[in-house]
Amino acid sequence: MRKPRLMLPVLLACALLCPAQDAIQLPKPQMEGGKPLMQTLKERQTGREFSPEKLSPQVLSNLLWAAFGVNRPDGRRTAPTASNRQEIDIYVTTADGAYLYDAKNNSLQPVAKEDVRAATGKQPFVATAPVNLVYVADFAKMGKSTDENKIFYSATDTGFISQNVYLFCASEGLATVVRGMVDREGLAKALKLRPDQRAVLAQTVGYPAKK
Repeated sequence: MRKPRLMLPVLLACALLCPAQDAIQLPKPQMEGGKPLMQTLKERQTGREFSPEKLSPQVLSNLLWAAFGVNRPDGRRTAPTASNRQEIDIYVTTADGAYLYDAKNNSLQPVAKEDVRAATGKQPFVATAPVNLVYVADFAKMGKSTDENKIFYSATDTGFISQNVYLFCASEGLATVVRGMVDREGLAKALKLRPDQRAVLAQTVGYPAKK
């Protein structure tokens, strides 16, 4: 009796039937315009009521660039990080899935196909708001620092990024709220984080709910 063999054509057929998700190329961020800085600071505020309206790809690109995009030829970013470690990754969750923001290529790398917005926080609105950003510290990028320093500096650096988002939202008429009430263990599973990654904060962004 001939033994069954797994032939190359079978493997190729499986690959074609189960393709990997492709990265999403974002439009080039618009780095001009917006409200004057002092007016933006005056209008900065927290909002917790969101319209379900999706953000356009252009608005999402502008938002992520403002948060932690590349703003110089040497690869440095719009927010500072200790020793320029750039250890904070931004995960973007929408109704279409979860993605990792690739600042260098201005793209979204797929992480999960399913809608994991509800896993990004304990407040009811996170499950329906158009975008939830999750700031994740990658301790592997922080060298031989002590655990105490890794936690301190990654939290500080996350604060810079989240404030950039607040200012962008104030300039563009968007609502936002930064959140610490997060089931970090459950979120780590949803985003497929490594043991040396830690979700620091989440931030919801969307258009204000119409009253």
